[in-house]
Amino acid sequence: MALHTNHLIHESSPYLLQHAHNPVNWYPWSEQSLKKAQQENKPILVSIGYAACHWCHVMEKESFEDEDTAAIMNEHFINIKIDREERPDLDHIYMNAVQTMTGSGGWPLNVFLTPGKKPFYGGTYFPPSPAFNRPSWRQVLTGVITAFKEKRDEIETQAESLTGHLLESSAFGIVRSPDHEKITADQLNSIFENIMQSADSTNGGFGRSPKFPQTFTIQLLLRHFFHTKNEKALNQALLSLDKMIYGGIYDQLGGGFARYATDSEWLAPHFEKMLYDNALLITVLSEAYQLTKNPLYAVTVQETMDFIERELMSEEGGFFSALDADSEGVEGKYYVWDKKEVEAVLQENATIFCDFYDISAEGNWEHQNILRILHPLDEFATQNDLDKQTVHALLNSCKTKLLEARSKRIRPLTDDKILLSWNALMNVACSKAYAALGDERYKRVAQKNMAFLLDKFKDKDTDNWMHTYKNGVSRHPAFLDDYAYLIQALICLQEITGEQDYLLKAKQLNELTIDNFSEEDTGFFFYTHRNQPDVILRIKEIYDGATPSGNSIMAWNLHYLSLVFNNTGWRQRALNMCASLKGVIVKYPTSFGLWASVMNDIFYGLNEIAVVGNRYRNIVKGILSYYLPCRVIQSARGSNDNFPLLSNRDVEGKTAIYLCRNYSCLQPVEKVADLIQLIDQESKR
Repeated sequence: MALHTNHLIHESSPYLLQHAHNPVNWYPWSEQSLKKAQQENKPILVSIGYAACHWCHVMEKESFEDEDTAAIMNEHFINIKIDREERPDLDHIYMNAVQTMTGSGGWPLNVFLTPGKKPFYGGTYFPPSPAFNRPSWRQVLTGVITAFKEKRDEIETQAESLTGHLLESSAFGIVRSPDHEKITADQLNSIFENIMQSADSTNGGFGRSPKFPQTFTIQLLLRHFFHTKNEKALNQALLSLDKMIYGGIYDQLGGGFARYATDSEWLAPHFEKMLYDNALLITVLSEAYQLTKNPLYAVTVQETMDFIERELMSEEGGFFSALDADSEGVEGKYYVWDKKEVEAVLQENATIFCDFYDISAEGNWEHQNILRILHPLDEFATQNDLDKQTVHALLNSCKTKLLEARSKRIRPLTDDKILLSWNALMNVACSKAYAALGDERYKRVAQKNMAFLLDKFKDKDTDNWMHTYKNGVSRHPAFLDDYAYLIQALICLQEITGEQDYLLKAKQLNELTIDNFSEEDTGFFFYTHRNQPDVILRIKEIYDGATPSGNSIMAWNLHYLSLVFNNTGWRQRALNMCASLKGVIVKYPTSFGLWASVMNDIFYGLNEIAVVGNRYRNIVKGILSYYLPCRVIQSARGSNDNFPLLSNRDVEGKTAIYLCRNYSCLQPVEKVADLIQLIDQESKR
């Protein structure tokens, strides 16, 4: 094969660099490539994917590395490759367009645009020959070429109409004159009932295969149980976590979760490991441990944190984006086992290990074995008349040996770009893990990571922030998610450290976000900065999907910070946002899980906890070990008049714990147990 280079060779994204030697003359999304399309009056082919995407690799090998196919693309199109994780704004716009046109979406995403950047046709994976009821890629190219020449007016009209539709659809569910009646217990119960309609009460999770973790829904069920003591909510939340932990979606040897399961019982994952999934799962597992003290959740948090630090953390303290699903061109090859391999490594201990992790000669997935647990350790030990501690020690010893053997295999590629948004989610996870387990290491990781983010992602000459960082260079203007998640991370970090500077930084960023992303007439936030020129429209993302909606996190941030800084305007804005979406939140809670959690906060009100005195760090550590949703925590050695909760706190050598509502405080107590008792008493009133 001839050696090629194209315009991607100067990019930093691992995904774009994977395509830099294709015979297709790829461009990055840039002023140069967009101008070229207009000058040459050619349609634009935008192809979007990401480094850990299996079908992206397949289509590259089949079509983008084929010389004849590339020749057609190069002659008739301006070909642009986009890493969806670098440019989620473009991915959102063009994914919505393809979903509107075809009813489905996914990656790789291939969409054809007019020279004016407006979409008129698209799809996902196309095979090299007609198959799976799909035309071949060459047939698609030929059809678009013909239509662009012979039906140009129709294409322009269709593109204009579709763009208008996308603008309207980004406001789905938002009521412009919301009904401001108070949130009610009936509404929160309806949310719970609607979640349970899609709950899988056998295998955990929600809906059918493919199954995603849906951490926001699980979090919401934990909160619902906390406030209502409805055991059904708790049972479904814990069943979902347990089944994922025992399933093949969890890496039984190395820790960490794959992106989703292809089946209903969590056996076979799509093997890529994404930073954001693991961050969100650490967060909800930490909360589950606070609530239940089940050691299974603590161990899973520890193993997943170990995986993140071992395989996804840079020397500077940033977190890489993902590990690929494929190694040596085969999906899952790094993670699966043949029984004979296991026996060769474990010798006389192989039988017990294979029984416990469902390893057989015929395999449980494509003639190979994905490690999973069919019976929890206690049950397994009892069934086999074995001592629990002995089995536990033996299995851990075996896991260490197999992990060492696995490390000699060819590893999946690491997508080593560092994203501000996903790093902020992981920073929150570190704070949550510290809160639940009290391991100082997690606090240190969070502080080091935050110092890195604040240093590397801010444009030194302006107030603007950047979205992605690699090799010492930050690129691409930050999006709403970057700002929203970073504000939340600063809030959570302040809670575990007592360093109020984090809150002042959160306030500053909150003001910056309001100035640059607000849609004035609704109070919601656009996905892109008001000064970003290269998108055809500014959309609003309101769904809580694989990652939280920047709008739902901003509603949470506004509600929290309104109390910290006594800003009634921010509080009202959060209330208005929830009121505007209340109808769809109640009706479709699995798509609006974090919104529903904000509704919980508003309905039940926030417990305001202030800890002041010399022993404040130890006291706060004790408070954090409890599951206490709907609360604000601030702590300091002495009074601080910058913050209403910390002002005029003269404690005279003692360490006092204050429980307040609307800045009206009960008599202070000195013990954590007394605070918990007070919260319990107040909740029953």
